[in-house]
Amino acid sequence: MFLFDGPEKADVTILLAHGAGAPMDSASMTAAAEALAGAGFRVARFEFDYMAARRTGAARTPPPRAEKLNPQYIAAIDALGATGPLIIGGKSMGGRVASMVADELFAQGRIRGLLCLGYPFHPPGKPGQLRTAHLAELKTPTLIVQGTRDEFGTREEVPTYGLSPEIDILWLEDGDHDLKPRKRVSGFSAADHLATMAGAVSTWAKR
Repeated sequence: MFLFDGPEKADVTILLAHGAGAPMDSASMTAAAEALAGAGFRVARFEFDYMAARRTGAARTPPPRAEKLNPQYIAAIDALGATGPLIIGGKSMGGRVASMVADELFAQGRIRGLLCLGYPFHPPGKPGQLRTAHLAELKTPTLIVQGTRDEFGTREEVPTYGLSPEIDILWLEDGDHDLKPRKRVSGFSAADHLATMAGAVSTWAKR
């Protein structure tokens, strides 16, 4: 059920769910997990049922509405059974689902924080269809890592959303929805941005 990276006896475990269209072992998720593992975290990745079904040759069904996946995220936390501090989150839709279950789990003392890698603030090309209502009152300490040219929410758009003060945002220059920059434009490589992300998560988690 899980893919693991990082030391088994790490102080903090991070549970990550995938985005809407790519599995837990996609290149972007693997690179992010390896970067976080290199910073000393135990990283666990899992898949929602619709994505796991694609591995068995089932029809390529679209993902359900994000809120329908909330019970599956909680089931993954239960199955993981982390004994130490746990941070939940994910890539794009996976982070969105985690954000919808985070406050109840945080109030119960089951998680310490929320990590979103490329949050889908709105569908591409539809800036009026915001997915931010629950983020205004979020009480869980949260770090969103976002590329400045992410078509799901740019650096110009996001500051206008009125997000909870518990949310910190790390902006990665010229990063797209996978946090990848154009090196000729920005001077940064994808590896540079992942190293910056992992270092920022380490510093944030210690707080």
